[in-house]
Amino acid sequence: MLNNMTDTEEGEGGPNNQGDGNPKESSPFINSSSASDVEKSQQYDGKNMALFEEEMDNSPMVSSILSSLANYSNLPQGSKEHEEAENEEGAAPSKKKPAVKAPSLGTLMGVYLPCIQNIFGVILFLRMTWMVGIGGVFGSFIIVFMCCSTTMLTAISMSAIATNGVVPAGGSYYMISRSLGPEFGGAVGICFYLGTTFAGAMYILGAIELLLIYILPQAAIFKMEGLEGADMEAAMLNNMRVYGTIVLSFMATVVFVGVKYVNKLALVFLACVILSILAVYAGVIKTAFEPPVFPVCILGNRTLISKGFDVCAKVIERDNGTVTTKLWKIFCDSEFLNATCDEYFANNNVSEIQGIPGVSSGILAENLFGYYLEKGDFLEKRGISAMQDPDAPITNSNRYVLADITSFFTLLVGIYFPSVTGIMAGSNRSGDLRDAQKSIPIGTIAAITTTSIVYMSAVVLFGACIEGVVLRDKFGEGVNGNLVIGTLAWPSPWVIVIGSFFSTCGAGLQSLTGAPRLLQAISRDSVIPFLKVFGHGKANGEPTWALLLTASICEIGIIIASLDAVAPILSMFFLMCYMFVNLACALQTLLRTPNWRPRFKFYHWALSFLGMSLCLSLMFICSWYYAIVAMVIATCIYKYIEFAGAEKEWGDGIRGISLSAARFALMRLEEGPPHTKNWRPQIMVLVSMDSEQNVEQPRLLSLTNQLKAGKGLTIVGTSVVGTFLNNHAEAQKADQSLRKLMETEKVKGFSQVVISSNLRDGTSHLIQVGGLGGLKHNTVLVSWPRTWKQVEDNLRFRNFIEVVRETTAASMALLVPKNIAAYPSNGERFTEGHIDVWWIVHDGGMLMLLPFLLRQHKVWRKCKMRIFTVAQMDDNSIQMKKDLITFLYHLRIDAEVEVVEMHDSDISAYTYEKTLVMEQRSQILKQMHLTKNEMEREIQSITDSSRGSIRRKNPSNLQSQQSSEEPAGVSVEETPEEESVAVSRPKQVQLIHNKNPTSPTTPAGSAATPGSEVQMTWTDKAETQAAAGHPEQGGVKDIFNMKPEWESLNQSNVRRMHTALRLNEVIMKKSKEAKLVLLNMPGPPKNRMGEENYMEFLEVLTEGLNRVLLVRGGGREVITIYS
Repeated sequence: MLNNMTDTEEGEGGPNNQGDGNPKESSPFINSSSASDVEKSQQYDGKNMALFEEEMDNSPMVSSILSSLANYSNLPQGSKEHEEAENEEGAAPSKKKPAVKAPSLGTLMGVYLPCIQNIFGVILFLRMTWMVGIGGVFGSFIIVFMCCSTTMLTAISMSAIATNGVVPAGGSYYMISRSLGPEFGGAVGICFYLGTTFAGAMYILGAIELLLIYILPQAAIFKMEGLEGADMEAAMLNNMRVYGTIVLSFMATVVFVGVKYVNKLALVFLACVILSILAVYAGVIKTAFEPPVFPVCILGNRTLISKGFDVCAKVIERDNGTVTTKLWKIFCDSEFLNATCDEYFANNNVSEIQGIPGVSSGILAENLFGYYLEKGDFLEKRGISAMQDPDAPITNSNRYVLADITSFFTLLVGIYFPSVTGIMAGSNRSGDLRDAQKSIPIGTIAAITTTSIVYMSAVVLFGACIEGVVLRDKFGEGVNGNLVIGTLAWPSPWVIVIGSFFSTCGAGLQSLTGAPRLLQAISRDSVIPFLKVFGHGKANGEPTWALLLTASICEIGIIIASLDAVAPILSMFFLMCYMFVNLACALQTLLRTPNWRPRFKFYHWALSFLGMSLCLSLMFICSWYYAIVAMVIATCIYKYIEFAGAEKEWGDGIRGISLSAARFALMRLEEGPPHTKNWRPQIMVLVSMDSEQNVEQPRLLSLTNQLKAGKGLTIVGTSVVGTFLNNHAEAQKADQSLRKLMETEKVKGFSQVVISSNLRDGTSHLIQVGGLGGLKHNTVLVSWPRTWKQVEDNLRFRNFIEVVRETTAASMALLVPKNIAAYPSNGERFTEGHIDVWWIVHDGGMLMLLPFLLRQHKVWRKCKMRIFTVAQMDDNSIQMKKDLITFLYHLRIDAEVEVVEMHDSDISAYTYEKTLVMEQRSQILKQMHLTKNEMEREIQSITDSSRGSIRRKNPSNLQSQQSSEEPAGVSVEETPEEESVAVSRPKQVQLIHNKNPTSPTTPAGSAATPGSEVQMTWTDKAETQAAAGHPEQGGVKDIFNMKPEWESLNQSNVRRMHTALRLNEVIMKKSKEAKLVLLNMPGPPKNRMGEENYMEFLEVLTEGLNRVLLVRGGGREVITIYS
């Protein structure tokens, strides 16, 4: 079978067998074969797999890719970048690809020992004994247990993430960024980088402390002999700064010149650490049989510095006489017995105690509880009383061992925590491991278990072997300047001193090696733009610029110069990193994403949350202000990446939690409609596209932005005519066009394109199915069909009326901006003007809410709001105004109020003529099946002739319309949106009645008058004569002649036309100069017979107004007076 699948036959196949021409899929495996298309087709032709020959362009045979799948190598940046790099190499055949060395490290050498080396460090040797002395065995054990539990829980979470697929080189940064997204990944990656960099500073300071205090004190540049208090402390810090800078420069040079030597020396440094720890355990065992001799001199209960005297006594017997000692000379003004001595020295005895009484001495009970000190306090021996005058001044304080810092429990936590960091060493080397998914969990957890046992046993053993005053003696001043842990070691204290010095130097080199590579990995991911320069390096890939930045940041820690001050800083950054590792694991577990399939099974989301809680707690326990600073740094980086960083799609957990949160919120929204206080317009914007799939009314989105100001839901929808299979490309183009325009107009929302057999159904589908669950639109925004009178746009206005009907049926609000092209863009500003609201019928408060929302936007901010309402004959307009003012006061809306009185009046001849023209047009369109050109001509005839009749018969009513009339010569097709029925007047027009005598609107009779001919034909000359010579007689005669025609009109239409004309007249009078007019939109006709009439009513209602927003409420209250 394999032979059948892999063998090819000569001459079979060819270029014609190349599938359906679909674009090739971008994948690490699909289409990665180097075989030509002909070879591919030969693999299918005449074989058992011929059924799949159409798929061969984008689906390779399993047999051809199994090798690639099985040997999928560790990638430095991710599969896509890796594939691109492969393609680039393939495009340049002149460059020979170097052979990649197969990863060969196992669990012991690749994970366990590197973790051991990174976890055991300077704190164990320099501060562990002091921590036990200050915090007590009980308190120190709690600290160690807390910190070790945190790292163990983090290791469990890290193991789950590391075994969930291939973890490329990059370790913790890669795991967090791919699990929590580029924002969290970048923020935590920078924190981890800063933590590693400050760790380098801490190790260097530890090495200098070992050198200047225990190995070569005479090398100090700033001499400390004879100094006390602040002067001695300043000299010590200056020495640390000078030597620290020198050592840092040397280490950075070593890393720059040859990092391979650092890696080779790693085993030597590790051997030093292990030998030092074994020497301590050997010393502990030896104390059970033969405790070492390290006497401590106590004056009263105060510990004396061991330098300057040889015998721990005031006087000694020599040659049958009493002789004073050097200690006497220190505290007295002469060596004679009658000398004047220090009061405390004179009142208390000198005693000598054993510094290391041994594990069987029972000293553990004395060291069980803490002994916290203020800075400058004496190190006092428990259980010994001393005679001292509390009011007496303290003298000779430089002769006692004093506390150098104020100590408290949380300080100890911050100083100790760096000694348990380093658990990422194994995952950072994942690219070199033979089987990373097996080695990382086993090696890391074993290393943490080993180090935790060592630390916990060390706490107990130190408390059981060493005297309390010696434990609290940080620098060993009471035991001849020896390193305290060294006094316990066997065979010599120098084993610990030399071993710890080399181990700290090695750890510092490792930090200076690892931190620049971590920064380089972050830079090459391109998530933080300003760090791109640090992604470059030498020709061999060494991160030169990143090393320079690392050394500079490390120098900050050196300038701080105090190991106790630097340790809490790096504790913050490491704790934050570990916290997010736990968060990543917990999120992935709870979200149950399909790709979450770790090979390491011993994890649980509760453990991850416990680890995360411990990390957060320890951050604030160590130092609340450092914790806040670290969080501020991480937050700033997060927001910077969010706004300025490159967009990356890594399938991260934050995307998953967004989906889960959205689902939860949508389910909550399903529980019921929003309260009136929470109601806001969730807008569905219906736009139309031209033949190039560009939006025809871009100002609709400008208005949407001004209404929404980025809040709530916005869906911009359009419909493409066709079928999904044939017009999918057009729909995608339309969608891209919508998204681009939304981005330009800064409309935050979603685009939706529907493919339908006709626009009517497509629009209906958008209104019905837009949104999801409870997050649905409640308002539809659609533009007024500007050219609805043109015959070719007959379908468009019918679609518009259907939208009005459907939104009414669906209880949605409807906004119809008329003359949308005149609306302001988002960049315009109105410095003055009014937004006028004509509140005619109650619509739930939409007319009140919309101006308020518009005035939140800077375009309309300086416009003032005016509200007009209409009073009928029976209404008390004064009371109406008072009530409206009170209502607006309760609504917290500032607006001018005016009540307009509309008295009953007779219906004018102009109203009848407008209605007549409207009904004639409607009848013609319904009853006459004319061609397009004929129909246009007949409509023109009707409109023009009736306009001439109206002008002649009722010139006084037409005077108010003169401003909206257009000049002669403008055709119907060119009539702008603002004009309603103003049309041109040709030289001679004949009424349609003569052509169609059967029309129901034909006059009953016609008689010759001075202003007309028998055929009812008007001329300009005759019209002028009638208007100038006999206006009243001509008008009366025509009214009399037209009366039977008026009586045949639909009286309902006449009344509506009358209302439209009267309202328009009032609105024009009050709001002609307004920047925007909002008024109630009348409902559509219940039957479909009067749709043209409905459009005509709206045209008459809004005639002459520049910007009009017609509003229909959704049938519910949208604004309330209650809080």
